[in-house]
Amino acid sequence: MPRPPEPATILTADSEHERPTLKTIAAATGLAIATVSRALKDAPDIGEETKRRVRETAALLGYRPNRAGVRLRTGKTNVIALVLSTETDVMNHTSRLIYSIANALRGTAYHLVVTPFFPDQDPMEPIRYIVETESADGIILNQTKPDDPRIRYMHDRGFPFAAHGRTMMGLDHPYFDFDNEAFGRLGARVMAERGRKRLYLLPPPRSHMYARHMTFGFSDEAALRGLPFEVAETVTSDSGGEAVEAAIAARFALPNPPDGLLVGSTTSAMAAIAGAERSGRVLGRDFDVVAKEAIAVLRRFRKDILIIREDVGRAGEFLARALLAAIEKRDWADRQGLEVPVKVETGP
Repeated sequence: MPRPPEPATILTADSEHERPTLKTIAAATGLAIATVSRALKDAPDIGEETKRRVRETAALLGYRPNRAGVRLRTGKTNVIALVLSTETDVMNHTSRLIYSIANALRGTAYHLVVTPFFPDQDPMEPIRYIVETESADGIILNQTKPDDPRIRYMHDRGFPFAAHGRTMMGLDHPYFDFDNEAFGRLGARVMAERGRKRLYLLPPPRSHMYARHMTFGFSDEAALRGLPFEVAETVTSDSGGEAVEAAIAARFALPNPPDGLLVGSTTSAMAAIAGAERSGRVLGRDFDVVAKEAIAVLRRFRKDILIIREDVGRAGEFLARALLAAIEKRDWADRQGLEVPVKVETGP
C-alpha cells in the first residue's frame, strides 16, 4: 500500500532554535535575497506590492535585523535620532511630530530614537555625541537658530540631517518649515478685521529663527494697519504655564490692556487666556486669541479661540523621507518644504 504524501513544509522560525534571516524570508516568498533586502529598505525600484508582501512575511516570521551584523557589513545603524528640547510643546506639537516621523519609518529598515536635551544643557552635546559615536545614521532636529552651530557642525562633517526649521546660514540641506511670518501676518490681519485695537504677541524664544519670522510678520502687519502692538518681554511661548498666566494677568491689570493676542504655542494659548480672564474679561467679547495647533484640542478648552492649523504630520513625514534619501545618497526632488497658512478658523 503506498505511503501517504508528506505534509507540506511550512517555513517558520522558532526563536528558540533559529533566528529568521533574509534567507528565511526569501524562501517563504520565493524572491531573491537581494530583492528581499531592498524591499525592506524601501528601495524605489521595488514595487509596492512586493514590499508589502515582504514586510508582512517578515512580521509573520518575527524577523528583526541583526544590528551588530548590519553595522559590520554596512557601517550603518539603521537608527534615526530625533533631537528635541524638553521645553517644546509636548502636548500638541512635539507628540504629533514624533508620531509622524515614526509612522513614515514604518516598513523601512530604520527605527526612531528620541534624544532629549534640557534647558541648562548645551544643545551641541547630543549632536556631538551622536555624530562622534556614530550611534545613528542621521539626525532630525528642530528649533533652529539664524546661525545654528548644530547645523554647521553636521554640514561640515557630511553627517546626514534634516531640520524642522530654516536658518540664515546659506547652507543647502533638507528642511521643512511652517511659514511663521505668514502666521504672524494672518493673525494680526484677522484681529484687525474683527475690530481689535491693541495687539499683543507672545512669541517663541527670540534666539529661534521662527521667532524672528513670527515677530516680523506680526509687527509689520500691525504697523501697516496703523494698530499699536506689543511683544511680550518677560515670557515666551515656551515659558511654563504659570509664568505665562501670571504675565498676561499682570498686563491686563495695567491701563490700556491688549484686546487681541497672537500666541506661538497651544499650551501657552491656554495659559494666556486664563491670565486674561482673571481680569473678568470674556474671550470672544472683550478680547481675541489667535493660536496655532497641530492636534485639535483648543476648542475643547474655549470654543471662541481663533485657530490656525499647522500640519506637523506632513512636516514629520517630509523630514523622514528627505533624511532617508540623504542617508542613502538618493536624488530627492523635494528636499525642502514650506507650509504656508492661509486660513483662520473662527469657531462654530
